[in-house]
Amino acid sequence: MADEFSLSDMNRADPANMTDMMRKHTPVIEAPGNVNSGEPFAVKVKVGGIDGVGHPNVLGHWINWVALYAGDRLLARVEFEPAVSQPQTTLSIALEESTTLRAESFCNMHGVWQATKRIGV
Repeated sequence: MADEFSLSDMNRADPANMTDMMRKHTPVIEAPGNVNSGEPFAVKVKVGGIDGVGHPNVLGHWINWVALYAGDRLLARVEFEPAVSQPQTTLSIALEESTTLRAESFCNMHGVWQATKRIGV
């Protein structure tokens, strides 16, 4: 039986077959599907909460950071502290061309998790 997650590889969730482990670790990108070229828009990245399955936020088990990329270009990385912060952030970005946004999150116990969203310009 294969492990449900990896500490050394990128963890990707299959949206059609999500386990509770995936639901609480996979980042969620909230952004419009289409934007105007060069105009700022809001992108919210939160971790977990899919189908109501939240991630712990306690000493010893928390989301340490999230990073947002446009293609391979890093746009931002936000760090969180256990017990006093929530693993979500809202960023204002502007795109000149269509791209795929990629969010990565790092759980101190279960490694890096990834999600993507295509944005049209």
